[in-house]
Amino acid sequence: MHLNPYGEDAVNLAADLANRRPADAGELADRCRAAGVAVEGPVTPDDLDRVAASLDAWEKVVDATAEHERAALVNAMLAAAAAHPRMTNHVGTGWHLHYRDEDQPLGAVVSSLISVGTALHLAGRGMHRLSRCAVTECTTIFADTSRTGRQRYCSQRCANRDAVRRHRARGVPPTG
Repeated sequence: MHLNPYGEDAVNLAADLANRRPADAGELADRCRAAGVAVEGPVTPDDLDRVAASLDAWEKVVDATAEHERAALVNAMLAAAAAHPRMTNHVGTGWHLHYRDEDQPLGAVVSSLISVGTALHLAGRGMHRLSRCAVTECTTIFADTSRTGRQRYCSQRCANRDAVRRHRARGVPPTG
């Protein structure tokens, strides 16, 4: 049984926001809307600050090397965003479950989405499925949603670049 409406979308939103931090509240609102988050009220600089703090905490989860450390960091994020799960039809698109209180500002909503989504993603797919790109000079964060759970690169471009680098390092002469 799969009960994870938050995991993949939420960690992908977190990665997107962490890899390219929003410059202002308007950009935060636009990017959240583009990711499917209902933005119901005005978005303020306080929301931007709250999301930045959540992303700072989330990046510590990404960079944690031990499962127990990663779980403890996620648990701290969950505690900071704690609320009772509740049924809602707040935008008229059908009843669904929220892991936050009603009428929260966008910063609190995104913090809840990131913490709950990350917990569901890691618990459901595996504690190793959040990482930075394996290319040394690339620091891009990604959520591994692959079928095999062995994603090492943020993009096909980085995977190809690393394959070419490894090939050249072996000293194989070019063909042709």
